[in-house]
Amino acid sequence: MATSKMKKILICGCDEVGRGSLVSDVYAAACILDPSRPIAGLADSKKLTARKRELLAGEIKQQALCWSIALASLEEIEALNIHYATLLAIKRAVEGLKVRPDKVLIDGIHKPDLTIHTETIIKGDDTIPEISAASIIAKVARDSTMLRYHELYPEYGFDRHKGYFTKEHAAALKKYGPSPIHRKTYAPVKLLLNPEWSEQLKMF
Repeated sequence: MATSKMKKILICGCDEVGRGSLVSDVYAAACILDPSRPIAGLADSKKLTARKRELLAGEIKQQALCWSIALASLEEIEALNIHYATLLAIKRAVEGLKVRPDKVLIDGIHKPDLTIHTETIIKGDDTIPEISAASIIAKVARDSTMLRYHELYPEYGFDRHKGYFTKEHAAALKKYGPSPIHRKTYAPVKLLLNPEWSEQLKMF
């Protein structure tokens, strides 16, 4: 008797980029890889060079079964807080897929409210290929946006630190104040907007 082929389980990997930044939107990506077209070199996007990320992002977009990039806006971050805004971005990324996965694997410990079976995996971006792929395309997309913002606000050095908190970024904030894309609810930015707390900036 001939046996029927078992349906392959479609696994979607998800990751976010920009949660810890002081500026702009938070990005999330969802990706379903094609088992018949493996991609070598997938890893946590933070461990890869910018050039390697760009090369892999192109390969992922060409060879994956399906991928989606979504975001939660600066306004949504300010209204909801970064935790809920990040979950919203992940939810949008999954719902933006043209193919419905059977399982969603998300880097970290938090998951959005999805109708699909979902699991969280700590350091999944370095151990699960689908999550690594999502991490890479999300990182490349957000970095590209930050380079465009650098052209608008070159004094902050967004092309180097991508909006994350560094000594260079802190010095620019002290000198120029926050830009229109800074997250005003984040402590280092919030301190600048409240003169009574200006002395606390010395700790940064």
